[in-house]
Amino acid sequence: MLNLADINTLEKLLKSEGFSFKKSLGQNFLIDPSVCPAMAEAACDKETGVIEIGPGVGVLTQELGRYAKKVVAIELDERLKKILPKTLAEFNNIKVIFGDAMKLDLLSIINEEFADCKRVCVCANLPYYITSPIIMQLLESKLPIDSITVMVQKEAGERLCATVGSRQAGAVTVAVSYFAEAEILFGVGRESFMPPPNVDSAVIQLKIRDKAPIFLKDEKKFFKFVKACFAQRRKTLINTVSNSLGVSKDKLRECLSELNLSDTVRSEQLTLDQLADLCNLLFN
Repeated sequence: MLNLADINTLEKLLKSEGFSFKKSLGQNFLIDPSVCPAMAEAACDKETGVIEIGPGVGVLTQELGRYAKKVVAIELDERLKKILPKTLAEFNNIKVIFGDAMKLDLLSIINEEFADCKRVCVCANLPYYITSPIIMQLLESKLPIDSITVMVQKEAGERLCATVGSRQAGAVTVAVSYFAEAEILFGVGRESFMPPPNVDSAVIQLKIRDKAPIFLKDEKKFFKFVKACFAQRRKTLINTVSNSLGVSKDKLRECLSELNLSDTVRSEQLTLDQLADLCNLLFN
C-alpha cells in the first residue's frame, strides 16, 4: 500500500500523474502519519458507514477503510480519478463518488450504501472555504447520521465549539449547539500538510442530538432571528435586530424586560435558552 504520509511517495505519485494543487479547491494534503488514524478511530468502528467529503489523494480514506465497515468518499476534483484507484486499490469497502457534496442527494446515498451498517457518520478533512456551509447543510438536512468529525481551521473550530453566550459565539455557534454537542478533539499544526497552509487546524466532533435542547415555536423564525442578532456584533441586540428584521425597539425592550434582560445587552451575551425564550416571546 502506498504510504501517503511520506512526502517523497506523495510527490512522486502526484508528479507521475501530472497533478498540481489548486488553491481554489483548498487542497492541502495531510502528511502527518498520526492525524488520520486518530480521526478515524474517533469517528467510527466496524459497524459504521462513513461519508467522507473531499478525500483528496486518500490519506484519511485509507484509515477510514481500516476502521469502518464501509466508506463512501465524495470528491469534487475529477483530476483525482487517476490517483484514487491507485491509493485505495487494496480496499474493497471504499466507494468513490465524483461530484459536489453540496449538491448530491446524501440521504439517497446513505439509504443505498449503508443499509447493512448499524450507524452512519461523516468524517472529513474539509477545505477551509466550505467548512461552515458544509457543516450547516449536514446539520439542517437532519440526515440519519450519528456524528460529524472534521478537520477545520483552528479559529473556525473554536467558534463552532464555543459556548453560546461567550464572546467567541456567533450565529453558526448557536446553530451547532442546537443540532449537536460540539467538542474540539485535538489540534493539528500547519506543518502537517503539503503544501502547508497559513493557519493551524483542529479536529472537532459534533455528536448529533436526538432531541433539541430548547423549545422553539418556529424553528425557521428562530434561525432567521439568530442571524439578525449576530449581523452587527458591535451593536446592542435591540439595534441590530431592529435594523435587520424591522422589529420595533419598544417591542424588543418590552420582551427583554419580561425576561429580566438589560436593553443594552449584546447578542453574544445571551445563552441558547435566552435566545430561544426571546424569539418565542417576540414572535408569539
